[in-house]
Amino acid sequence: MAATMAVTTMVTRSKESWSSLQVPAVAFPWKPRGGKTGGLEFPRRAMFASVGLNVCPGVPAGRDPREPDPKVVRAADNCDIARQLGAAVPGQQAAWEAEEEAAKRRKQKGGGSKKQQQLGDLSLRKVRVKIANPHLRRLVSGAIAGAVSRTFVAPLETIRTHLMVGSIGVDSMAGVFQWIMQNEGWTGLFRGNAVNVLRVAPSKAIEHFTYDTAKKFLTPKGDEPPKIPIPTPLVAGALAGFASTLCTYPMELIKTRVTIEKDVYDNVAHAFVKILRDEGPSELYRGLTPSLIGVVPYAACNFYAYETLKRLYRRATGRRPGADVGPVATLLIGSAAGAIASSATFPLEVARKQMQVGAVGGRQVYQNVLHAIYCILKKEGAGGLYRGLGPSCIKLMPAAGIAFMCYEACKKILDDKKKVE
Repeated sequence: MAATMAVTTMVTRSKESWSSLQVPAVAFPWKPRGGKTGGLEFPRRAMFASVGLNVCPGVPAGRDPREPDPKVVRAADNCDIARQLGAAVPGQQAAWEAEEEAAKRRKQKGGGSKKQQQLGDLSLRKVRVKIANPHLRRLVSGAIAGAVSRTFVAPLETIRTHLMVGSIGVDSMAGVFQWIMQNEGWTGLFRGNAVNVLRVAPSKAIEHFTYDTAKKFLTPKGDEPPKIPIPTPLVAGALAGFASTLCTYPMELIKTRVTIEKDVYDNVAHAFVKILRDEGPSELYRGLTPSLIGVVPYAACNFYAYETLKRLYRRATGRRPGADVGPVATLLIGSAAGAIASSATFPLEVARKQMQVGAVGGRQVYQNVLHAIYCILKKEGAGGLYRGLGPSCIKLMPAAGIAFMCYEACKKILDDKKKVE
Protein backbone atom coordinates (compact mmCIF):
# COMPACT_ATOMS: atom_id res chain seq x y z
CA MET A 1 0.00 0.00 0.00
CA ALA A 2 2.78 2.36 0.90
CA ALA A 3 4.60 1.52 -2.33
CA THR A 4 1.52 2.27 -4.38
CA MET A 5 1.14 5.70 -2.77
CA ALA A 6 4.82 6.54 -3.45
CA VAL A 7 4.53 5.73 -7.14
CA THR A 8 1.33 7.80 -7.45
CA THR A 9 3.08 10.79 -5.85
CA MET A 10 6.06 10.60 -8.24
CA VAL A 11 3.83 10.45 -11.34
CA THR A 12 1.80 13.45 -10.14
CA ARG A 13 4.96 15.54 -9.57
CA SER A 14 6.43 14.63 -12.98
CA LYS A 15 3.25 15.73 -14.80
CA GLU A 16 3.37 19.06 -12.99
CA SER A 17 7.05 19.57 -13.99
CA TRP A 18 6.28 18.71 -17.62
CA SER A 19 3.42 21.18 -17.75
CA SER A 20 5.70 23.91 -16.36
CA LEU A 21 8.27 23.51 -19.20
CA GLN A 22 8.25 26.32 -21.80
CA VAL A 23 8.68 25.14 -25.42
CA PRO A 24 10.18 27.83 -27.75
CA ALA A 25 8.01 28.92 -30.66
CA VAL A 26 9.08 27.41 -33.97
CA ALA A 27 8.24 29.25 -37.20
CA PHE A 28 7.66 27.09 -40.27
CA PRO A 29 7.72 28.44 -43.84
CA TRP A 30 4.37 26.81 -44.67
CA LYS A 31 0.86 27.53 -43.46
CA PRO A 32 -2.40 25.61 -43.39
CA ARG A 33 -4.43 25.86 -46.54
CA GLY A 34 -7.99 26.92 -46.02
CA GLY A 35 -11.04 25.46 -47.63
CA LYS A 36 -12.58 22.11 -47.72
CA THR A 37 -9.50 20.32 -49.08
CA GLY A 38 -7.13 21.45 -46.34
CA GLY A 39 -3.46 20.63 -46.51
CA LEU A 40 -0.31 22.79 -46.39
CA GLU A 41 0.69 25.69 -48.62
CA PHE A 42 4.45 26.15 -49.47
CA PRO A 43 6.07 29.35 -50.80
CA ARG A 44 6.42 29.39 -54.60
CA ARG A 45 10.10 30.43 -54.61
CA ALA A 46 11.34 27.16 -53.12
CA MET A 47 11.10 23.59 -54.23
CA PHE A 48 11.55 22.26 -50.70
CA ALA A 49 10.53 23.64 -47.37
CA SER A 50 14.10 24.20 -46.20
CA VAL A 51 15.18 26.41 -49.13
CA GLY A 52 13.70 29.59 -47.86
CA LEU A 53 15.22 29.34 -44.34
CA ASN A 54 17.58 32.09 -43.26
CA VAL A 55 20.43 30.21 -41.59
CA CYS A 56 22.70 33.26 -41.12
CA PRO A 57 21.21 36.19 -39.29
CA GLY A 58 21.70 39.53 -40.97
CA VAL A 59 22.25 38.05 -44.46
CA PRO A 60 19.53 38.90 -47.01
CA ALA A 61 17.76 36.05 -48.72
CA GLY A 62 19.10 35.00 -52.10
CA ARG A 63 22.76 35.96 -51.38
CA ASP A 64 25.57 33.59 -50.53
CA PRO A 65 26.78 34.37 -46.99
CA ARG A 66 30.36 33.54 -48.06
CA GLU A 67 30.40 36.44 -50.53
CA PRO A 68 31.53 39.81 -49.13
CA ASP A 69 28.92 42.47 -48.68
CA PRO A 70 29.42 45.19 -51.32
CA LYS A 71 28.04 47.84 -48.97
CA VAL A 72 30.66 47.10 -46.30
CA VAL A 73 34.06 48.74 -46.93
CA ARG A 74 36.94 46.75 -45.45
CA ALA A 75 40.67 47.44 -45.26
CA ALA A 76 42.86 46.04 -48.08
CA ASP A 77 45.05 43.12 -47.03
CA ASN A 78 48.25 41.72 -48.56
CA CYS A 79 46.38 39.43 -50.94
CA ASP A 80 44.50 42.38 -52.44
CA ILE A 81 47.71 44.34 -52.90
CA ALA A 82 49.35 41.37 -54.65
CA ARG A 83 46.35 41.02 -56.98
CA GLN A 84 46.51 44.70 -57.85
CA LEU A 85 50.25 44.51 -58.59
CA GLY A 86 49.76 41.44 -60.74
CA ALA A 87 47.02 43.16 -62.71
CA ALA A 88 49.15 46.31 -63.12
CA VAL A 89 52.11 44.42 -64.68
CA PRO A 90 51.15 43.04 -68.12
CA GLY A 91 51.58 39.27 -68.32
CA GLN A 92 52.69 38.88 -64.70
CA GLN A 93 49.58 37.04 -63.62
CA ALA A 94 49.83 34.67 -66.58
CA ALA A 95 53.51 34.04 -65.78
CA TRP A 96 52.66 33.19 -62.16
CA GLU A 97 49.94 30.81 -63.26
CA ALA A 98 52.24 29.12 -65.77
CA GLU A 99 54.91 28.70 -63.10
CA GLU A 100 52.42 27.14 -60.72
CA GLU A 101 51.25 24.71 -63.40
CA ALA A 102 54.83 23.74 -64.23
CA ALA A 103 55.56 23.12 -60.55
CA LYS A 104 52.50 20.89 -60.28
CA ARG A 105 53.55 18.87 -63.32
CA ARG A 106 57.07 18.42 -62.00
CA LYS A 107 55.68 17.27 -58.68
CA GLN A 108 53.41 14.75 -60.41
CA LYS A 109 56.17 13.39 -62.66
CA GLY A 110 58.85 13.29 -59.99
CA GLY A 111 58.67 9.63 -59.09
CA GLY A 112 62.44 9.04 -58.78
CA SER A 113 64.53 9.36 -55.70
CA LYS A 114 66.51 12.43 -54.77
CA LYS A 115 69.78 10.69 -55.58
CA GLN A 116 68.59 9.84 -59.08
CA GLN A 117 67.56 13.43 -59.67
CA GLN A 118 70.99 14.64 -58.56
CA LEU A 119 72.69 12.17 -60.89
CA GLY A 120 70.45 13.34 -63.71
CA ASP A 121 71.42 16.95 -63.03
CA LEU A 122 75.10 16.04 -63.04
CA SER A 123 74.77 14.15 -66.31
CA LEU A 124 73.45 17.26 -68.00
CA ARG A 125 76.51 19.26 -67.07
CA LYS A 126 79.17 19.23 -69.76
CA VAL A 127 82.73 19.53 -68.60
CA ARG A 128 84.55 21.28 -71.41
CA VAL A 129 88.09 22.66 -71.37
CA LYS A 130 88.44 25.83 -73.39
CA ILE A 131 91.52 27.09 -75.24
CA ALA A 132 91.14 30.61 -76.54
CA ASN A 133 94.31 30.66 -78.68
CA PRO A 134 93.45 29.05 -82.05
CA HIS A 135 97.07 28.03 -82.75
CA LEU A 136 97.43 26.26 -79.43
CA ARG A 137 94.02 24.67 -79.95
CA ARG A 138 95.17 23.18 -83.25
CA LEU A 139 98.35 21.84 -81.69
CA VAL A 140 96.56 20.20 -78.76
CA SER A 141 93.82 18.77 -80.99
CA GLY A 142 96.39 17.30 -83.38
CA ALA A 143 98.40 15.74 -80.55
CA ILE A 144 95.31 14.10 -79.02
CA ALA A 145 94.16 12.84 -82.41
CA GLY A 146 97.57 11.33 -83.17
CA ALA A 147 97.91 9.59 -79.80
CA VAL A 148 94.41 8.10 -79.91
CA SER A 149 94.58 6.92 -83.51
CA ARG A 150 98.01 5.31 -83.22
CA THR A 151 97.18 3.50 -80.00
CA PHE A 152 94.14 1.91 -81.63
CA VAL A 153 96.16 0.59 -84.57
CA ALA A 154 99.43 -0.26 -82.78
CA PRO A 155 99.13 -4.05 -83.42
CA LEU A 156 98.59 -3.47 -87.13
CA GLU A 157 101.55 -1.09 -87.22
CA THR A 158 103.80 -3.77 -85.70
CA ILE A 159 102.62 -6.43 -88.17
CA ARG A 160 103.04 -4.04 -91.09
CA THR A 161 106.60 -3.17 -90.10
CA HIS A 162 107.57 -6.87 -89.86
CA LEU A 163 106.06 -7.57 -93.27
CA MET A 164 107.75 -4.62 -94.96
CA VAL A 165 111.19 -5.42 -93.54
CA GLY A 166 110.85 -9.22 -93.65
CA SER A 167 112.65 -9.72 -90.34
CA ILE A 168 111.02 -13.04 -89.43
CA GLY A 169 110.65 -14.67 -92.86
CA VAL A 170 106.84 -14.71 -92.88
CA ASP A 171 104.85 -13.23 -95.75
CA SER A 172 101.29 -13.07 -94.32
CA MET A 173 99.53 -11.09 -91.64
CA ALA A 174 98.26 -14.24 -89.95
CA GLY A 175 101.75 -15.74 -89.90
CA VAL A 176 103.30 -12.62 -88.37
CA PHE A 177 100.53 -12.46 -85.80
CA GLN A 178 101.05 -16.10 -84.79
CA TRP A 179 104.80 -15.67 -84.58
CA ILE A 180 104.47 -12.60 -82.33
CA MET A 181 101.95 -14.30 -80.04
CA GLN A 182 104.10 -17.44 -79.73
CA ASN A 183 107.40 -15.66 -79.09
CA GLU A 184 106.46 -12.38 -77.40
CA GLY A 185 102.82 -12.59 -76.35
CA TRP A 186 100.23 -9.87 -76.74
CA THR A 187 102.67 -7.26 -75.43
CA GLY A 188 104.73 -7.84 -78.55
CA LEU A 189 101.90 -6.38 -80.61
CA PHE A 190 102.37 -3.08 -78.75
CA ARG A 191 106.17 -3.12 -78.80
CA GLY A 192 107.38 0.38 -79.56
CA ASN A 193 103.92 1.89 -79.07
CA ALA A 194 105.14 4.29 -76.37
CA VAL A 195 107.75 5.77 -78.66
CA ASN A 196 105.24 5.62 -81.48
CA VAL A 197 102.82 7.77 -79.49
CA LEU A 198 105.63 10.12 -78.49
CA ARG A 199 106.49 10.46 -82.15
CA VAL A 200 103.01 10.60 -83.64
CA ALA A 201 101.48 13.00 -81.12
CA PRO A 202 103.84 15.91 -81.90
CA SER A 203 103.94 14.87 -85.55
CA LYS A 204 100.17 15.12 -85.92
CA ALA A 205 100.11 18.31 -83.88
CA ILE A 206 102.65 19.96 -86.22
CA GLU A 207 101.01 18.45 -89.29
CA HIS A 208 97.46 19.66 -88.59
CA PHE A 209 98.69 23.00 -87.28
CA THR A 210 100.76 23.60 -90.43
CA TYR A 211 97.96 22.44 -92.71
CA ASP A 212 95.26 24.63 -91.17
CA THR A 213 97.58 27.65 -91.03
CA ALA A 214 98.75 27.24 -94.63
CA LYS A 215 95.23 26.55 -95.87
CA LYS A 216 93.89 29.65 -94.12
CA PHE A 217 96.69 31.76 -95.61
CA LEU A 218 96.42 30.38 -99.16
CA THR A 219 92.62 30.32 -99.42
CA PRO A 220 91.32 33.46 -101.18
CA LYS A 221 88.78 35.57 -99.32
CA GLY A 222 85.50 36.50 -100.91
CA ASP A 223 85.85 37.30 -104.62
CA GLU A 224 89.65 37.35 -104.63
CA PRO A 225 91.39 35.36 -107.38
CA PRO A 226 93.26 32.17 -106.38
CA LYS A 227 96.64 32.87 -104.87
CA ILE A 228 98.29 29.79 -106.41
CA PRO A 229 97.42 27.76 -109.52
CA ILE A 230 97.75 24.47 -107.60
CA PRO A 231 94.85 23.31 -105.39
CA THR A 232 95.30 24.67 -101.89
CA PRO A 233 94.92 21.30 -100.05
CA LEU A 234 97.79 19.83 -102.09
CA VAL A 235 100.24 22.62 -101.21
CA ALA A 236 99.09 22.89 -97.59
CA GLY A 237 99.27 19.11 -97.15
CA ALA A 238 102.80 18.97 -98.63
CA LEU A 239 103.98 21.72 -96.28
CA ALA A 240 102.38 19.93 -93.34
CA GLY A 241 104.10 16.65 -94.19
CA PHE A 242 107.47 18.33 -94.64
CA ALA A 243 107.29 20.22 -91.32
CA SER A 244 106.12 17.24 -89.27
CA THR A 245 108.69 14.86 -90.76
CA LEU A 246 111.59 17.24 -90.27
CA CYS A 247 110.73 17.70 -86.59
CA THR A 248 109.97 14.09 -85.66
CA TYR A 249 112.11 11.95 -87.91
CA PRO A 250 114.63 10.87 -85.21
CA MET A 251 111.77 9.42 -83.16
CA GLU A 252 110.55 7.52 -86.22
CA LEU A 253 113.97 5.99 -86.74
CA ILE A 254 114.31 5.01 -83.07
CA LYS A 255 110.84 3.46 -83.12
CA THR A 256 111.75 1.32 -86.14
CA ARG A 257 115.02 0.19 -84.56
CA VAL A 258 113.32 -0.74 -81.25
CA THR A 259 110.62 -2.70 -83.08
CA ILE A 260 112.98 -4.67 -85.31
CA GLU A 261 116.07 -5.05 -83.12
CA LYS A 262 114.37 -5.94 -79.85
CA ASP A 263 117.45 -7.85 -78.62
CA VAL A 264 119.85 -4.95 -79.23
CA TYR A 265 118.00 -2.11 -77.49
CA ASP A 266 116.37 -2.25 -74.08
CA ASN A 267 114.18 0.84 -74.42
CA VAL A 268 113.90 4.13 -76.23
CA ALA A 269 116.50 5.94 -74.15
CA HIS A 270 118.99 3.11 -74.59
CA ALA A 271 118.46 3.10 -78.34
CA PHE A 272 118.94 6.86 -78.53
CA VAL A 273 122.18 6.81 -76.53
CA LYS A 274 123.57 3.75 -78.35
CA ILE A 275 122.89 5.22 -81.80
CA LEU A 276 124.54 8.52 -80.84
CA ARG A 277 127.58 6.77 -79.33
CA ASP A 278 128.14 4.08 -81.95
CA GLU A 279 126.94 5.70 -85.19
CA GLY A 280 126.91 9.42 -84.57
CA PRO A 281 124.18 12.09 -84.61
CA SER A 282 123.82 11.93 -88.38
CA GLU A 283 122.51 8.37 -88.02
CA LEU A 284 119.31 9.77 -86.47
CA TYR A 285 118.53 11.31 -89.87
CA ARG A 286 119.46 8.33 -92.01
CA GLY A 287 116.85 7.97 -94.70
CA LEU A 288 115.47 11.49 -94.20
CA THR A 289 115.44 12.23 -97.93
CA PRO A 290 113.41 9.16 -98.91
CA SER A 291 111.24 9.79 -95.88
CA LEU A 292 110.48 13.30 -97.09
CA ILE A 293 109.93 11.95 -100.60
CA GLY A 294 107.47 9.41 -99.18
CA VAL A 295 105.72 11.47 -96.50
CA VAL A 296 105.27 14.74 -98.37
CA PRO A 297 103.33 13.17 -101.29
CA TYR A 298 101.34 11.06 -98.83
CA ALA A 299 100.32 14.08 -96.76
CA ALA A 300 99.46 16.06 -99.88
CA CYS A 301 97.34 13.21 -101.28
CA ASN A 302 95.74 12.53 -97.90
CA PHE A 303 94.56 16.09 -97.25
CA TYR A 304 93.55 16.66 -100.86
CA ALA A 305 91.49 13.46 -100.93
CA TYR A 306 89.96 14.35 -97.58
CA GLU A 307 88.88 17.82 -98.70
CA THR A 308 87.63 16.50 -102.06
CA LEU A 309 85.56 13.72 -100.49
CA LYS A 310 84.09 16.16 -97.95
CA ARG A 311 83.09 18.53 -100.74
CA LEU A 312 81.46 15.69 -102.70
CA TYR A 313 79.63 14.51 -99.56
CA ARG A 314 78.23 17.97 -98.90
CA ARG A 315 77.08 18.23 -102.50
CA ALA A 316 75.44 14.79 -102.37
CA THR A 317 73.64 15.50 -99.10
CA GLY A 318 72.60 19.05 -99.99
CA ARG A 319 74.70 20.76 -97.33
CA ARG A 320 76.07 24.25 -97.73
CA PRO A 321 79.81 24.68 -98.48
CA GLY A 322 81.87 24.56 -95.31
CA ALA A 323 79.14 22.88 -93.24
CA ASP A 324 79.99 20.24 -90.67
CA VAL A 325 79.63 16.71 -92.03
CA GLY A 326 79.34 14.93 -88.66
CA PRO A 327 81.68 12.51 -86.85
CA VAL A 328 80.60 9.32 -88.64
CA ALA A 329 81.01 10.84 -92.09
CA THR A 330 84.35 12.33 -91.03
CA LEU A 331 85.53 8.88 -89.91
CA LEU A 332 84.53 7.25 -93.20
CA ILE A 333 85.87 10.06 -95.38
CA GLY A 334 89.18 10.14 -93.51
CA SER A 335 89.54 6.37 -93.83
CA ALA A 336 88.93 6.50 -97.59
CA ALA A 337 91.41 9.36 -97.96
CA GLY A 338 94.04 7.38 -96.05
CA ALA A 339 93.56 4.35 -98.31
CA ILE A 340 93.90 6.45 -101.47
CA ALA A 341 97.03 8.22 -100.25
CA SER A 342 98.64 5.00 -99.01
CA SER A 343 98.10 3.17 -102.29
CA ALA A 344 99.56 6.07 -104.28
CA THR A 345 102.76 6.47 -102.24
CA PHE A 346 103.41 2.98 -100.84
CA PRO A 347 106.57 2.14 -102.89
CA LEU A 348 108.31 5.19 -101.43
CA GLU A 349 107.30 4.02 -97.95
CA VAL A 350 108.88 0.62 -98.55
CA ALA A 351 112.11 2.20 -99.72
CA ARG A 352 112.15 4.47 -96.70
CA LYS A 353 111.78 1.57 -94.27
CA GLN A 354 114.53 -0.39 -95.98
CA MET A 355 116.91 2.55 -95.77
CA GLN A 356 116.12 3.15 -92.09
CA VAL A 357 117.08 -0.40 -91.14
CA GLY A 358 120.50 0.07 -92.76
CA ALA A 359 123.12 -2.67 -92.61
CA VAL A 360 121.62 -4.43 -89.60
CA GLY A 361 121.85 -8.21 -89.90
CA GLY A 362 123.98 -8.12 -93.02
CA ARG A 363 121.39 -6.23 -95.08
CA GLN A 364 122.32 -4.23 -98.13
CA VAL A 365 122.91 -0.51 -97.66
CA TYR A 366 121.14 1.66 -100.21
CA GLN A 367 122.68 4.88 -101.46
CA ASN A 368 119.47 6.74 -102.12
CA VAL A 369 115.77 6.17 -102.65
CA LEU A 370 116.12 5.48 -106.36
CA HIS A 371 118.83 2.93 -105.63
CA ALA A 372 116.62 1.27 -103.04
CA ILE A 373 113.67 1.06 -105.43
CA TYR A 374 115.92 -0.31 -108.20
CA CYS A 375 117.39 -3.02 -105.93
CA ILE A 376 113.95 -4.06 -104.66
CA LEU A 377 112.62 -4.30 -108.20
CA LYS A 378 115.63 -6.35 -109.24
CA LYS A 379 115.40 -8.83 -106.35
CA GLU A 380 111.67 -9.14 -105.74
CA GLY A 381 109.96 -7.57 -108.73
CA ALA A 382 107.15 -5.06 -108.63
CA GLY A 383 105.43 -7.01 -105.89
CA GLY A 384 108.30 -6.20 -103.56
CA LEU A 385 107.41 -2.51 -103.71
CA TYR A 386 103.90 -3.30 -102.49
CA ARG A 387 104.80 -5.83 -99.83
CA GLY A 388 102.57 -5.14 -96.85
CA LEU A 389 100.11 -2.91 -98.75
CA GLY A 390 97.14 -4.87 -97.37
CA PRO A 391 98.04 -4.53 -93.70
CA SER A 392 99.23 -1.00 -94.41
CA CYS A 393 95.81 0.00 -95.73
CA ILE A 394 94.12 -1.88 -92.91
CA LYS A 395 96.23 0.11 -90.45
CA LEU A 396 96.20 3.48 -92.20
CA MET A 397 92.49 3.55 -93.01
CA PRO A 398 91.22 3.46 -89.41
CA ALA A 399 94.21 5.51 -88.25
CA ALA A 400 93.50 8.29 -90.73
CA GLY A 401 89.75 8.19 -90.06
CA ILE A 402 90.16 8.26 -86.27
CA ALA A 403 92.76 11.03 -86.54
CA PHE A 404 90.51 13.29 -88.62
CA MET A 405 87.47 12.57 -86.46
CA CYS A 406 89.32 13.19 -83.18
CA TYR A 407 90.92 16.35 -84.55
CA GLU A 408 87.63 17.88 -85.62
CA ALA A 409 85.93 16.85 -82.38
CA CYS A 410 88.75 18.22 -80.20
CA LYS A 411 88.66 21.55 -82.02
CA LYS A 412 84.97 21.86 -81.21
CA ILE A 413 85.39 20.78 -77.59
CA LEU A 414 88.33 23.09 -76.94
CA ASP A 415 86.81 26.04 -78.75
CA ASP A 416 85.51 28.74 -76.39
CA LYS A 417 83.06 29.98 -79.01
CA LYS A 418 80.15 28.38 -80.81
CA LYS A 419 81.97 28.59 -84.11
CA VAL A 420 85.09 26.68 -84.99
CA GLU A 421 87.44 28.49 -87.29
